[in-house]
Formats: sequence, C-alpha cells, structure tokens
Amino acid sequence: MLDFKELEAFVWAVRLGSFRKAATRLHLTQPSVSERISRLETTVGELLLERAARPIQPTMRGREFFMHAERMLHQRDEAMKLFDNEEAFSAPLRLGTIETIAHSWFPDFMRQLTERYPRLTIELTVDYSPVLNERLLSNELDIVLAMNGYSPQKQIDYESLSPYEMGMFVSPRHAEMLSESSESWCKKLPFISFGKQARPHSELVHYLAEQGVASPRIHSVSTLMTIVRMTTEGLGIGALPVATVLEEWQRGELYRLELPLPLPAMHYDVIWRNANHPRFCRGVARLAQQCACSYAQARRADMTTTLFSGRWVSSNASSGTTKATATHY
Repeated sequence: MLDFKELEAFVWAVRLGSFRKAATRLHLTQPSVSERISRLETTVGELLLERAARPIQPTMRGREFFMHAERMLHQRDEAMKLFDNEEAFSAPLRLGTIETIAHSWFPDFMRQLTERYPRLTIELTVDYSPVLNERLLSNELDIVLAMNGYSPQKQIDYESLSPYEMGMFVSPRHAEMLSESSESWCKKLPFISFGKQARPHSELVHYLAEQGVASPRIHSVSTLMTIVRMTTEGLGIGALPVATVLEEWQRGELYRLELPLPLPAMHYDVIWRNANHPRFCRGVARLAQQCACSYAQARRADMTTTLFSGRWVSSNASSGTTKATATHY
C-alpha cells in the first residue's frame, strides 16, 4: 500500500537531489527521509534512487515512477482543496423539498445556491415530509426541506425555517352561500387538504374536532396547486398556506374565512444527516433560512400595504353565522 508521506519524501529527494534538502523542505530529519524512501522501495520491490550519485538521481524505473508519484500528490492536493473551498463543491446535490416550499421561495434559493456553488448540479425530489425524511436516512437524499420529527435526532442536524401561516379559503360562490346561510360554515362544506401522509391533514382533523366537527369530509389531495384549483372552482374549503395564494385572494378568486381560532402554522426545517459534509450542509441550510425569511417578510409586506384588499368571510363563532366582506388585511 502506497503512503503519501513516502511519496512526498521520494518526490522531494528527486526534485532537490539530496536527502538533506528534502528533509529541510519536509521539516524532517535526514534519517527519516531515508527511511521513508526505503519503505517505498520495499513496497514497489525495486530501487528508485541511485544513492551513490551526487546529486542523487532516480533509477530508470525511478524516473518513470516519479511522474506517477507527482501526479498522485497533485490529485491529493486537489481533492483536499474541496474542504478548504466550499465554493468548489461539484458533486450532485440530492435535494428534497415539500411542495409548499417548491411553489414559494425555492426558485430564489436555487438561484442563489447555484451562484454560490457554480459547479453544483441539483437532483431534486418533491414529496411529503415523511417520505423525504425516510429517503434522507437511507442515504438517497443529502438535504431535505421538510417537517422535522420523523428521523432519530441523534442521526440528523437541522436549522429551522420561517413558518407558514395557514388559512381557510372558499370560492366567491361559496362565500355568498355562507353569508346567506345560518348553518355553521365548518359543517356545511367539505374541506380540501394535503394527503393523509402530510402533517397538515392530521392537524386539520384535530382543529375541526376542537370546533365540534368529529367526522369532517376532507378531500385529500397530493399537490398544493390542485388544492388551490379545486378551491377556486368551488369544490370545498381549502386549507392553504396564506402566502402561496395571495394573488388569488387579492384578485377575488378566493375569500378567506375568519376563523374563531387560527389554524396551526406549518413549520419546516432544513435537515441533513450529521455524517454528511457538515460545513457545506450548514452553509446550504443558512442560505435556505435567508431565502425563507426574505420571502416571509415580503409576503407580510404585501398583505399590509393599503393596496391589498383581500376579501374575507367573517363569522360569528357563537351563532355559526357568516358574512362576506371585502376588507384590507
């Protein structure tokens, strides 16, 4: 087995023509350099240096081996630069994300990520949080942007992202119907939510139970954009991340229900296995935090401007009655 220390001693002895000069260059004693070269010669099974010559000269086989030894040392140095220069990271990054992030701040994140690491390529997977966490643990993904709590905490590191405020939305036709009906809004229409594997689905079920709806009708949908489309088409009450439907809300394609209690926010993390490249993964995580925070701040600013007039369906929690209104946020 070749040893890089032995290769270095041999290469510098040939370059400088002296064991003494090679020892000075490598901060070693002359006997140490001689011993390393002797071990190398034992490994390859041939003499590599003409020791009687002054300056020291490589043998015929030594000259041939010298070129390979220089190349191996150069490749080692290039490989070690990966750990000194994060921007040089070039391996494919197997990245997983949930769809809500994919349809919000992810494009800006990917743009900045590829600018920071110009040689990086992305292999993207979009799926539910439990699936992404499972694939992370089985080493099929490197980093995931998802809900935490599915993986053993001893095996992962993570950084928290800005949460998503959740809201319930209906089409204009349903807003009008609810405003004219005395029946409780939460018992009149079916709900539309993420699939049963997703945590927002179970949190919606729990929320509705607290509102007295023990067996709600919930259409389970696998994609965010389909939930939005089904809600705007009047197929039910959509439980949606508010920031992702601001345009539809502003244009009057969706009305937001005024709830007696807010829905639980959606909390996500950047998660990676702690056996992975720690400095690189934490750098990616902090970039994701910046992008998520900037997106959340921008969406809050959009909602607080005087030009924003999202329409609400206000409810009376005690009587269960509703009234449709167009108001500033």
